[in-house]
Amino acid sequence: MGIPLLQAARIGAYVVKKHVMGVKRYPLVLMLEPLFRCNLACAGCGKIDYPDKILNQRISYEDAMQAIDECGAPVVVIAGGEPLLHKELPQIVEGAIAKKKYVTVCTNALLLEKKMSQYKPSEYFNWSVHLDGDKEMHDRSVCRSGVYDKCIAAMKAAKAKGFRVNINTTLFNDADPARAAAFFDEMKAMGVDGITVSPGYAYERAPDQKHFLNRAKTKELFRGILSRGKGGKAWPIFQSLMFMDFLAGNQTYQCTPWGNPTRTVFGWQKPCYLLGEGYVKTFKELMENTDWDKYGTGNYEKCADCMVHCGFEATAVTDTIKHPLKALMVTLRGVRTTGKMAPEISLANQRPAEYMFSRHVEQKLTEITEKEKQVADRRAAENRPVSLEAAE
Repeated sequence: MGIPLLQAARIGAYVVKKHVMGVKRYPLVLMLEPLFRCNLACAGCGKIDYPDKILNQRISYEDAMQAIDECGAPVVVIAGGEPLLHKELPQIVEGAIAKKKYVTVCTNALLLEKKMSQYKPSEYFNWSVHLDGDKEMHDRSVCRSGVYDKCIAAMKAAKAKGFRVNINTTLFNDADPARAAAFFDEMKAMGVDGITVSPGYAYERAPDQKHFLNRAKTKELFRGILSRGKGGKAWPIFQSLMFMDFLAGNQTYQCTPWGNPTRTVFGWQKPCYLLGEGYVKTFKELMENTDWDKYGTGNYEKCADCMVHCGFEATAVTDTIKHPLKALMVTLRGVRTTGKMAPEISLANQRPAEYMFSRHVEQKLTEITEKEKQVADRRAAENRPVSLEAAE
């Protein structure tokens, strides 16, 4: 298991407390996206398709700390975009750790060796390097040659300096189970501390729409992978084995979109990390004013094939707390990779997809333009020029 025991115990205690208190909806992980700008343009990513004025926006240190306090989740995952492009990221990480949050920075590692000296190893902190397989697999996924080698060099340098280093792997329908398992073996041999793996989500804005997995293929793929790794026990999986059990088709789970609430430059994103179908100013508004029943497998077309960790990991953790003996058996025996699969949720009554991207972009651009005009007018009165856009 790739999750340190103390971290697992503290998160478990947090979940148990919420369960005992009868709290129906609570966050497990804060997904903090302090910027959308990235230095890669991956074919399967739908996170960077914005005009420059939006890509130039940043969540400030102060706003990041407010989001962490508002949410209260024990874990903070900082993603993007490429978060290492954010000048205040070292302060954000340090501030989150000071609040005793477990912090993960997700990075493509292109800037990791250059920026590493700005951070300190801590039991509360780890890097999560995006690696979608071996050299050929990963460089094809990120649409640039040589990236895999830079990742490996940066990971080794980080390990040498005492950092915890994880990898996060996204798999698509062209993934080969044997090759993926061999890659995880290689990463374990290299000494990575944890492995996070998930099927890719079908972002509507992603350039490549041909290689996203449907649910049936996801289950077949993960059974093929996990059967080569002792049901997942062979590798330092940085996730609940019950989530792995779900990916292998052994559990019928509905997603928990409020488990991983997301704060972006737009605000708090409704309903989840993967879908931006509305934004509110506060975490309280997100939790209280979102019609959660409109989303999830069987409820909404965009959720039909989703089996991604940010939606289902919280479900798996809750199931572990509610059914500890079942979870213990999976932990001891590993994920079952043969036999009958659990029933699937019917899609017969799901509502059709709505497309809102352009509306949100227009609203944000109008907001930015209005702020630019206000600042320009004020500065003009003071007779000195200014640019509102954040420096790179």
